[in-house]
Amino acid sequence: MFSIKTKPAFDRHFKKLPWVIQEKVKRRSEIFASNPFDQRLKTHKLYGERKEEWAYSVDYSYRITFVFVAENEVLYTDVGTHDELY
Repeated sequence: MFSIKTKPAFDRHFKKLPWVIQEKVKRRSEIFASNPFDQRLKTHKLYGERKEEWAYSVDYSYRITFVFVAENEVLYTDVGTHDELY
């Protein structure tokens, strides 16, 4: 199991999400904590200015960006639509 911590930016943006998306984020986070590379998440490495980060899909529109901090620990950096994050 992975331990998940969040940055303040993630927390602020999460609170602004519609309730339905917040629930999807919670369910996807459970899957992520068990296996960050579960195929349902479509986990992928980012490039360019955010080359140290990774992202996974909450649904067709929303993504969560994160970094691996330690062997079993990640830090969620942001959440939002593809256009908002990239």
